[in-house]
Amino acid sequence: MKIQRAVLLSLALPMTVAAQQPSANPVTTAFRGRITTLERNLAQAFDSIPERLFGYKPTPAQLTIGYIAQHLASDNYLFCNTFGAMKAPLAAEDTTTADSVKAKWPREKLLTKLKTSFAFCQEAMAQLDDAKLAEQVALTFNGNTRQTTRAAMVLGHALDVADHYSQLANYMRLNNILPPTALPRPGRGGSGG
Repeated sequence: MKIQRAVLLSLALPMTVAAQQPSANPVTTAFRGRITTLERNLAQAFDSIPERLFGYKPTPAQLTIGYIAQHLASDNYLFCNTFGAMKAPLAAEDTTTADSVKAKWPREKLLTKLKTSFAFCQEAMAQLDDAKLAEQVALTFNGNTRQTTRAAMVLGHALDVADHYSQLANYMRLNNILPPTALPRPGRGGSGG
């Protein structure tokens, strides 16, 4: 049995390696792929949550689902505005309205703003290449500006969207809704051909 596995592995490994095309920008390509997947999962998750649950939070100390949506949109602009020269054109209501008020906007408005922020981040990521990751960028948060690397901002963005997907997936499970990454998939024991 072990010999058969070793033979299969020795046959499959060269084909796998040959099928992989080297990327001119392997780091930014990896980030772009992971972030795109997380954004898609988040959009699907929010789409599957009914409006009546947008005020839900598991405990008084946690954020509501609506708050997570508006927070993600704001964070997306914070991070993705540092990816290159392109900056997001934000409406005044997005920058001057308190987060607690934005969190109570109607579901469709929150989802439109969130998906618009995802689209902006995709365009902003198109500006990236590995050579630009070491460049210094200015990060302004709560009125304080500091210098950091573009790589730190890209990594921060990837970690932020991953963190909030995990958070949202837990909220969904507490409401008997399966998050997108838990849904059955064809070919993985799930139904659907």
